[in-house]
Amino acid sequence: MITKNKLFNALKALLQLMMAWLVILVLTSVFELLFNGLTRTFPESIFQFFALAIWNNVIFWLKIWFFMMVIFIALFFIKPKLAHIIGITFLMLLSVLQLLLINYFNTALLPLGADVFGYTMADIQQTVGASSGLSLVSVLSVFFLLFIFGIILIFLPKRIKGSWPVAMAVSLLSLVAFITNSYPSNSWISVQREYDNNLSLNKSDFFLSSSFNYFLPTVTEMDIYADSYIGEYEGEERSSTVFVYPDEENYPFYHTNESPDVLSPYFKPIKSPPNIVILLVEGLGRAFTNDGAYLGNFTPYLDSLAGKSLYWKNFLSIGGRTFGALPSVMGSMPFAKNGMLEMGKKMPEHLSLYSILKHNGYRSSFYYGGDATFDNMTSFLTKNNVNQVSDLKTIPTHYTKLPAKSNGFTWGFADDQVYDYYLNQGNERVTKEPEISVILTVATHDPFLIQNQLKYLKKFEQRMNSLGFDESKKSTYRNFESQYSSIMYADEAIQNFLTAYKKRADYENTIFIITGDHRMAEIPLRTKIDRFHVPLIIFSPLLKRTAQMESVSTHFDITPSLLAFLKRSIKLSIPLGSSWLGDGLDTARRFRNIHSYPLIQTKTSLVDFIQGEYHLNGNQLFKLNSDLSEALIQDQDRMNQLTNNFNDFKAKNDKIAQGGKLLPDSIIKKYKLP
Repeated sequence: MITKNKLFNALKALLQLMMAWLVILVLTSVFELLFNGLTRTFPESIFQFFALAIWNNVIFWLKIWFFMMVIFIALFFIKPKLAHIIGITFLMLLSVLQLLLINYFNTALLPLGADVFGYTMADIQQTVGASSGLSLVSVLSVFFLLFIFGIILIFLPKRIKGSWPVAMAVSLLSLVAFITNSYPSNSWISVQREYDNNLSLNKSDFFLSSSFNYFLPTVTEMDIYADSYIGEYEGEERSSTVFVYPDEENYPFYHTNESPDVLSPYFKPIKSPPNIVILLVEGLGRAFTNDGAYLGNFTPYLDSLAGKSLYWKNFLSIGGRTFGALPSVMGSMPFAKNGMLEMGKKMPEHLSLYSILKHNGYRSSFYYGGDATFDNMTSFLTKNNVNQVSDLKTIPTHYTKLPAKSNGFTWGFADDQVYDYYLNQGNERVTKEPEISVILTVATHDPFLIQNQLKYLKKFEQRMNSLGFDESKKSTYRNFESQYSSIMYADEAIQNFLTAYKKRADYENTIFIITGDHRMAEIPLRTKIDRFHVPLIIFSPLLKRTAQMESVSTHFDITPSLLAFLKRSIKLSIPLGSSWLGDGLDTARRFRNIHSYPLIQTKTSLVDFIQGEYHLNGNQLFKLNSDLSEALIQDQDRMNQLTNNFNDFKAKNDKIAQGGKLLPDSIIKKYKLP
């Protein structure tokens, strides 16, 4: 009887303490709303935000209840006061975590998840050094809130009437929440913007749940009946290539198909191997780039260049961060566990645009203003025997770096300086063999500090005027003035680079490819697919006609199409088989998607898959519109089909992560030169 009464007393005490903490969770949502609203932007609907935020907080509260219940009751039987002290301490630590994650979100505008575990300590140190960090006002706010939270946890429980039957009911609900360890459906609350959805998330729940799923992943099971739900998606006219896999067991991605040559009709006859210059522009998203950008066109030069080029309006990066760019653009490669680059020396032998062009007499180079060891990029470059890697450690110090933060951190050399160094290197070379060059920029990355920032802030203001923004809209955009000014700087730097390149003798025989590595997340996202929506521009004096495409293609498609084009135009020697995930660019002018591809948000978040006009994100299905906006839909048959195809990719991808091969050794030996 004494034990039973003590159990009931423990449950009542737990209920009192946890109800006080629920008040704290609601207060943090209010703080987060005001913090992000005043410094970034408010959600479109305050009511919907609070409804969703409270829902997410309650789910997290239930999960923590289950964990607390086990420890609290055990300690309560030993000594009630000890249970209260440990309980308050634990809840205060969770509150500290919540406030720190809220601050991270305010900087990145994305919730921090298990992706932190996909980076090396050196990469984390660079990222932390670059971040805006905690301002004095933020620090004081955090300490003030923690003081208030402590008072609430110490004094409020005594004023709450505890009831053990209610505590028992909550305990049962918490068991369900803890076991599922995920967000139940909240489709009854409609939010339009992805930013609003991310803002409403309980940041601690997102971080802890994604971390749990990362270290203890669920086993993916194939639905053997899914193919019977609906036939394979068929595009109009040219359909997506159906790959033929001669030895899928040993080489999961090796296929014998060649991508069609869709680029030759747009080019003049090519007499000699052309230079290829690929500009991977950090954070260059379609949302603020070129005509029709829903946030407004803040890249006037790129917009003018697009009209003289082959331009894909609805193009997708395959990664939400830079780690995915090199393997996808140059190698059309799968992801392995945490992105192909993270495999380092264990990365499977492969071919890429680098290695195949080098086999055909090209010189290869990579230029980056930052440290090329970041994201382990050097492992990929070394594997592909790139002739020249120029980065923070090798570019001469007389070139100008980006302004340093107060802590002394700078990502490295400014974009215009890297372009100048590249041009000077080309002028100094004695031999003039054709070259495949990749230039990865860094200025449009947090903390968005650039030389002559006042000049570009003024350009930003002028651009808002030319776009016809009213004062209210201007006020909101000024919360992101560093981001927009860096975009305008990057646009001008590209203009100056191409203007200078025109003076080179080989300009007339050069093909320029410009795309974003991913969409900058530090300006609020509209949709989930928005994170991947980037432009693709192929510009060259060799073009005989231009075109603008609304069809969807991705980074995976660049290398297959370039190789097919060069094979036809200059008799380039390429393998009869490959492991490309992409089947080539689609040059249809109207909106459509003939591709089926996975997309990876972060190194630990492989939850996106596109097929036809549909986008699968976790357990949600979206239908893509002609401007790559999207709408949540309910279509179980289509969901089953995409899920099954996605799981098929994951199964193959896991084989590579576990040491599987991409290509037979005979192909590697023939086309990969030292």
